[in-house]
Amino acid sequence: MTVSATQSHSGVQVPPHHPLGHQVTRWIKTQLFPTPFQSCLSLITLVLLVWFTPLALDWLLFSATFVGDSKADCIGGGACWLPVTQRIELFVYGFYPDTEIWRVNIAFGLAAAILPLLYIKQIDRRWVLGYLIVLPFLMWWLLKGGVGLPEVSSTKFAGILVTVFLGVIGMLFALPMGVLLALGRRSNKPVIKLLSVLYIELVRSVPVITLLFMASLMIQLLFPEGMTIDIFLRVLIVLIMFTAAYMAETIRGGLQGMPSGQYEAAKALGFSYWKTMGLIILPQVLRNTIPPLLTQFIGLFKETTLVVVVGVLDVVGIAMSTTAAPEWLGLEHEVYLFLALFFFTICFTLSRYARHLEKQMEKSRS
Repeated sequence: MTVSATQSHSGVQVPPHHPLGHQVTRWIKTQLFPTPFQSCLSLITLVLLVWFTPLALDWLLFSATFVGDSKADCIGGGACWLPVTQRIELFVYGFYPDTEIWRVNIAFGLAAAILPLLYIKQIDRRWVLGYLIVLPFLMWWLLKGGVGLPEVSSTKFAGILVTVFLGVIGMLFALPMGVLLALGRRSNKPVIKLLSVLYIELVRSVPVITLLFMASLMIQLLFPEGMTIDIFLRVLIVLIMFTAAYMAETIRGGLQGMPSGQYEAAKALGFSYWKTMGLIILPQVLRNTIPPLLTQFIGLFKETTLVVVVGVLDVVGIAMSTTAAPEWLGLEHEVYLFLALFFFTICFTLSRYARHLEKQMEKSRS
């Protein structure tokens, strides 16, 4: 008896085997050449890539200058990366004391550890939550000093150090504040609901750059003479407040999407409001809203560049000072391309991680 291609000798149905080459060919036909018009667009794009890629790589890498002391050493026809390589420590650490740079490196490592901790499912989520709670205070202690470490003025903070610190700490503090605002907006108590709605709508209606100017210029007028608050802390508070308002709306959407049966079951078991939220509702809501929250973190990470307008030198501020230096005039393209690559690497990594989480949630629902 003849056995069909999709049936084994034991009678079990086996899907037909498609060679890898056949799958690739099918993907090319369906994705690149499905219609004559799209086929023309694909061919034009491929021709441009074949023409442009070697020229770009030659300018960026092969004919570029990476070693030298001044602009005069850039004798090739490619990019001159000397403004970046010569000032790389300034780009990364700002004006932080050289003898204490190890503290910044540890802080960077602690911040980078967030992604693998969230990615590895075997780690107890309670440990991850505890780590996220402790991280902001640990990073502040490492960078600012005190309690066994020499104190460093926040005026020394600059470059990538500022960008990473504002982004990570802003996100970690904005998340619990956004949760409270979302719960307040759905509260049955009119005063709490009104205050939450007013805060969210007011902050969302004002550009973040306006809030930064208010923090740097106007807030100081409200304090007694001689009393000052660090401009770095004021900027950080503004970013936290701004991001929390947007997170509150994301979390509120997650709360509205929860089935009413979840609340009814908790009520039947005699759970209080806070026990219901803490043990049943919020864990599910936060799990479902992690991808959009990560997208908001990407937005916050890019918005940290606005602090340069109020005198806080982040990585963009360092780039502007570099391009204005007489010895590096005319090399603006390389400096700002370095910035673009830096932000693209961070934001693309986070976006891919968010996409990974979305796929995981889709699999868990199916």
